[in-house]
Amino acid sequence: MSAVVASPVSSLLKRADLVFTGGLFLTILLLIMPIPAVLLDTLLALNLGLSLLVLLAIIYVKDPPEFSSFPVLLLTLTLFRLALNISTTRQVLVKGYAGEVIEAFGHFVIQGNYIVGAVVFLILVVINFVVITKGAGRIAEVAARFTLDALPGKQMAIDAELNAGIIDEVTATARRVKVQKEADFYGAMDGASKFVRGDAIAGIIITLVNIIGGFAIGVMQMGMSLGESLQKFTLLSIGDGLVSQIPALILSVGAGILVTRASDSMNVGAQVAGQLFRYPRAMKISACMLAAFGLMPGMPLVPFMGLAGMAAFLGKILRDQEDKSGHPIGQEPTVTASKAGKAAKPGKPGEPAPTGEIKLSHTEDVRKLVEVDVFAIEIGYGLLSLADLKAGGELLGRVTGVRKTLAREKGIVVPPVSVRDNLELEPNDYRFLLRGKQVARGQLMPGRWLAMNVSSSKVRLKGVPTREPVFNLDATWIDEAEKKTADLNGYTVVDPGSVLITHLSETLKLNAHHLLGRQEVQAIVDHIKQTQPALVGELLPDLVTLGIIQRVFQNLLRENVAILNQPLILEGIADFASLSKNPDDLSELVRRRLGLYFVPEFESRPGVVRAVTLDPRLEQWLASKVHRSPSDVGLVLDPATARHLIEQITKLTGDMVQQGQPAVIVVSAEIRLPLKRFFESSFPRVTVLSFQELPAATEVENAGIVTAPPHVARAELPLKAAA
Repeated sequence: MSAVVASPVSSLLKRADLVFTGGLFLTILLLIMPIPAVLLDTLLALNLGLSLLVLLAIIYVKDPPEFSSFPVLLLTLTLFRLALNISTTRQVLVKGYAGEVIEAFGHFVIQGNYIVGAVVFLILVVINFVVITKGAGRIAEVAARFTLDALPGKQMAIDAELNAGIIDEVTATARRVKVQKEADFYGAMDGASKFVRGDAIAGIIITLVNIIGGFAIGVMQMGMSLGESLQKFTLLSIGDGLVSQIPALILSVGAGILVTRASDSMNVGAQVAGQLFRYPRAMKISACMLAAFGLMPGMPLVPFMGLAGMAAFLGKILRDQEDKSGHPIGQEPTVTASKAGKAAKPGKPGEPAPTGEIKLSHTEDVRKLVEVDVFAIEIGYGLLSLADLKAGGELLGRVTGVRKTLAREKGIVVPPVSVRDNLELEPNDYRFLLRGKQVARGQLMPGRWLAMNVSSSKVRLKGVPTREPVFNLDATWIDEAEKKTADLNGYTVVDPGSVLITHLSETLKLNAHHLLGRQEVQAIVDHIKQTQPALVGELLPDLVTLGIIQRVFQNLLRENVAILNQPLILEGIADFASLSKNPDDLSELVRRRLGLYFVPEFESRPGVVRAVTLDPRLEQWLASKVHRSPSDVGLVLDPATARHLIEQITKLTGDMVQQGQPAVIVVSAEIRLPLKRFFESSFPRVTVLSFQELPAATEVENAGIVTAPPHVARAELPLKAAA
């Protein structure tokens, strides 16, 4: 049934331009054509519903410029509301009846008392015109001024980061677009606030015209007495005014919320709750103050004492939560995965439980504030059960298991991983931070299973469609009842914790070279020195520095080469250090010795590596385009050539991946590293090997040849000319 309903809705959304144009045209028709009261009731209800929808959308927007269409929407809804005012005025003055909605507002909402109605209407207008609209307009004006003034500085900062190599061109373009959108949004909001102000003035004038005109028509044309005419048309006019002013007030509040809130990664409700209820002491003090008001002579005791009791109870709950988590509400607790096992152990009988408090001196306190975790996991409050040992959460233990697995497989000891909650995240979101910088993000659905369509099954599961975060596979979050169907149709089904752990493992492998610092390398060297002091004594400090050894290790990890054979790596560095001190050159020479150990990982079958190769003429041409500097090596290619190579590599390696084989390119040693570095951002999961590092018994099965672009194929290379 839902699919039947969704299809027309999807078709309608695809033609949103026609719907919007048609709505504007009908709004213009309202200005000139009389419409029946039944249709008028529907349009008035639609006006109120659209205003509420806009307000709710504003509440859930995380960043104000995300709602960039709001100024246009505000103008459109204002025009629609004014057109309805004209239509209702026509009905009131001509027929003395404008539908049940206005009748209800005139008799039920203000109890049939036109004096009360006039007072309520004036109060609404004053609130809208003087308080909300004026304040929101001023804030929008100031925000627009400061945003536009800061625009050149932000653009210069982006250009400076781009020139310094901190960000790439794609990131710089995205930031420029974001800055421009922000400036456009606040500039448009400055003008949009004038629409609301003008609408409030128009509402007052239209209501007064309705009252005066209706009174005259009732007396002169309908034969009513002065009292009857005043009663009837005043109630209808004020009911009409209230029907218009309430949606206008809702839109004004929405505009005020939109321009007064700061950009954040959460909606208004979560932001307010996270900051308002952060301080238990404030709740308790407010409870005492409310109780004091209740004890004052003449004050009603029950409401004040009831509110005081609620505030005190809420303060106690917040305080208990703070004591339980060991951190103030709204701040991030830190649990170190490597110490989770020790923290979970109870103390000896009779001994007080450890509180986890660490008494620091003032100097140590400040130093603690500037420390940044090497690697951290932040989770939304909806995923706290995964890390709660009392609730059976296994996250901390499994994180420790990932660290052990990487030590066995890659030879790197991952520093302790911090796991903490973050109230700024959506409840079911998580993210990985490398030295405070987000490197990956995902979303889980606790209580469900992730079914991944690895076998290209045609069966569609009932659930929430999504993408698997590591390999971007089609997946669906399913419930327990659908799990059996998924298993029978070849889906791979995993629990939410396994999704997070798999994502963590792949993220750590991808960033392993960033985790290896000088101190970790020193620990490796000290460990090897215990069993092979001669090797370390020859290497340090005469041949190379600790920094060069670190760079070699990092280069290997960067390309997913394990550093388990650490003595062999150090021997290679010692043997080749007399030829070059450049870490890139040393890494390439060391790879030849390690090929026997890591090349078999990429074999399609024992002794055979199926790989893409390059046309010999193209390899020769690329060798002439290698650019070396003291700190890096790369290729200098024109855009046309780069695009040609990217298209061919994408096609050939994509075919290999679809066949379930690793994407491998084999080239000569001279261009292996420059080629890998140049195309690393485009093909992060493509492995580039050199013929020289393949074991002697390994064969290369050609999976395709990357040909030279036409302008390279026609070029006469110096080497060929000399030949």
